[in-house]
Order: sequence, then C-alpha cells, then structure tokens
Amino acid sequence: MLKFLSRPVSSLRKALEDKIVIDRERLTKLKKEHGAVPIDKITLDQMVRGMKSVKALLTETSRLDPFKGIRFRGLSIPECQVQLPAKYREPLPESMFWLLLTGSVPTQEQVEELRGELASKAKIPEKVKSLLASLPKNMHPLTQLSLGVLALGENSYFDTAYNKGMKKSEYWKPMLEDSINLVAKVPTIAATIYRNVYKDGKVSEPREDLDWAENYSRMLGWEDTNFFEMMRLNLCLHCDHEGGNVSTHAAHLVGSALSDAYKSYSAGLNGLAGPLHGLANQECLKWLLDLRQIVGDDPTDAAVEVYVRQNLRDGKIIPGYGHPVLRQTDPRFIAMLDFANKVIEDCPTLKAVEICYKVVPKILKDIGDIKNPYPNVNAISGAVMYYYGLSELEFYTAVFGVSRTLGIAANMVWDRALGLPIERPGSLTLENLEEIGQKSS
Repeated sequence: MLKFLSRPVSSLRKALEDKIVIDRERLTKLKKEHGAVPIDKITLDQMVRGMKSVKALLTETSRLDPFKGIRFRGLSIPECQVQLPAKYREPLPESMFWLLLTGSVPTQEQVEELRGELASKAKIPEKVKSLLASLPKNMHPLTQLSLGVLALGENSYFDTAYNKGMKKSEYWKPMLEDSINLVAKVPTIAATIYRNVYKDGKVSEPREDLDWAENYSRMLGWEDTNFFEMMRLNLCLHCDHEGGNVSTHAAHLVGSALSDAYKSYSAGLNGLAGPLHGLANQECLKWLLDLRQIVGDDPTDAAVEVYVRQNLRDGKIIPGYGHPVLRQTDPRFIAMLDFANKVIEDCPTLKAVEICYKVVPKILKDIGDIKNPYPNVNAISGAVMYYYGLSELEFYTAVFGVSRTLGIAANMVWDRALGLPIERPGSLTLENLEEIGQKSS
C-alpha cells in the first residue's frame, strides 16, 4: 500500500511538496511572532447565530470577499477562465484542482499529466458497483453517493500509513494519494447512481483519453459538446467556497481527527444534503418552474413582478436571492449566465431567470433592510442543467457533490501538510451567556 512513496514523483507532487515547505515555514513564523494577535471579536449574537462571519478557520484554497466575490488562490472567476488551461473555452476542472492544491496556474502539459492520472484511476471496484446496485432506488442520490465513497475507503493509503507509524510531517503524502483517488472515482460513483436510479442501470466505463468532466458527462449518458462545456464550468464554479460552508467545514472537522479522506468527504456530503446548503439549486428550479406555470413561457417583467410580490406577501422567500456573505451579484451566477447567453437559445426557464434578475433585486430593495438582494449561483445552475435534459432534480445535489470533491480534497491535503490540530472549540451554556450579558449591562 505504501509503494507510492518509492515510485517516480509526478510534477504535481513535486510542485506541491515545494509549496508545502514554504508554507510550513510561513505558518511557523506567524505562530511564533504573532500568535497572540487578536483577529476578531465574537459577540453573543454571533455565537447563537451559528458563528456567522467569525474568522476562525485557516483555509488556503479560496477566499470569499463580500464585495469582490470568490477568489480561487487569489484568482477571480474571469481570471480563472482566461488563465487556466481549457479544452475549448471553459477551464478544465483538472486545472482548477492543480490551482487549489499548489496555488499556481498549471501549464497545459501539467494538466494533461494530471488528467491522465485521474482518468487512469476512474474505474470503481466491483464491490462498490454491487453495493450501489443493491441500494433502494428511492434512497436519495446523495445518500447513495456518501455510502459509495465510504466503501472506497477500504484501501485507504492514509489509514495504512498511519497504522505503520508514518511521521506526522509526511501525513499529507498518503492523504494526497487518497484525495486523487477520490477525485478520480467520485464521478464514476455518481454516474452509476444516476443510471441505476433514473435509467437502465447500464453505465459506460470511464475512458482514459477523456477529461474529468467529459468522462462524467458521457457516463451520465450525454454526448453533447456544449453539455461537456457546461459541466466543466459548473464543476469549476462549485468546487470550493472558503472553509466555513457546511460541506467543507464538516469534512475539515472530521479530518481533523485524522479520519481518512473517504470518511471526511462522506461527512461533507452529508452536510451538503441539507436544504440550507446543497439542495438550494433544486429548490430554485422548482420555484422557476412554478413561476412559468403562472406567468407562461413568454412573460413580461410586470407579470413576473406581480408573482414575486405575491410570494413575498404570502411569507415565502425568493429562492436563489441573497447570500450570507456576498453583498453583490454572485460572480458564479454571472459566469453561468454568460455561458447560457453564448450557447443557449429559446429557453423559457432561462428567460425567466433573466427577467427575475432585472425585477427581483428592485423589489427586495423596496422591502427595506436586506443586505444582499442579488442572485447567487443557485438562481441559474439548475435551470441550465434542466435545459440540457438533466431534469431529475434530486440528482442536482450529487452534481454539486462531485464538484465539491476538488475543493474538499485540496483542503484535506493542506490540513495535513500544515499539521493542523483537531478542531475543538469551547462552548458555553445559556446560564453562562446570561451571566456574561448581565455583567456587560
């Protein structure tokens, strides 16, 4: 199981090892020179509201700025679209994975090497296929994906290395092997679940000549070049979103106990299953389809405005609008809308998306104290998948889960590379909070 340590080192592994040496020194210096520096003050309100906006995690892969949007290793989405190697127009997810791991934009040759490694490891064991085939079809696809991932962990490099007594400073190496194996195989597991639940149960084998997104798309059953490009973009846009979102944080928390990549990522998937996290694009599409039933396929702005205002009067939210951090239109929404405007014509659902983009923010601003009246990526991502015939709404969270593999895998490698400890925040009782409140008044 540890033969990987003696085989020729790939360019990704060499680039990552060089980066780890530098960043370990940076972290050691920070702790020594500035360890006592306060970063943020927490209020009682923040504590009882889920620690919202409390800066308490070290995450290397991405940063979400309220006014500038997501940046992957410092690069905005438009910069990623220009700089990261692509097959056609949209970045290859393999190039995004390289960026998240190393902090550097890879060359075309480096991406091709990584693409080949992922494709060569994409097949899943027969035991995992049998497990997936045995699961009830009415079991949610994300639950099935979580179980399939756990089944992969039988041969964890990290568990084997840990049990043999590997040095702590070397933990990142088997974690990287598990993470690459995870990234390679998750699309195959997800596609197998899709074909088992919604189709004939037959799934094509992954091909070693295809990129990660095209392999996934073809295993799902699509042969449309534009669908492949949409999936490349979709998988890149959803891959990472700082460390505090539920799925990434859950994986980090479980991994901090030195659980392997499979158990940690499976925990992240279980967090993604919640309606306040990964189910959002599904709920947004349902809302858009309901809107179309009322206003028709060629609605006016005024008709959409009447529908939206009635929803608000009925005490309903407008799915896909607002964000706990962002204070502007989600750059991921803009990227997906730009893609749709270039390659998609005559789609009533996407027309509704565009009208809502004009109408909804104005209405929400009129209401009053709303910090972000603008759309997030969920306001459009489901509509685009629906246009291409991926109409099984419950599977949308699994698509999200496949994408999030890239960010979670990169984070797990860096958690071990930097030697981050087990996460164990302190907690207080209501009585403690009442005492604190009384002393401050």
